[in-house]
Amino acid sequence: MNFSQQPILAMLSGWEIFMIAMVLLLLFGAKRLPELFRSMGKATKEFQKARTEVEDDIRTVMHQDPSIEEQQNHAAETHSETVAEPEKEPT
Repeated sequence: MNFSQQPILAMLSGWEIFMIAMVLLLLFGAKRLPELFRSMGKATKEFQKARTEVEDDIRTVMHQDPSIEEQQNHAAETHSETVAEPEKEPT
């Protein structure tokens, strides 16, 4: 059995889920549970959004044309090699 691809709730029995729900109810109370689950949902959504953005950035970099990277490196080297002449002070 491959646990890494199964959701956690699929591995719990009915009694275990019931006990977790009772502990949550005792800890947070009936009035705060909806707020707690709402904030957990928002946090999960933000996490998935950030993960998707990072994955897209990685894919973009992996598929980037190597000649573009060489041009950027060459431009950076040329820019760093340029030496400005000191200004002459008026006499």
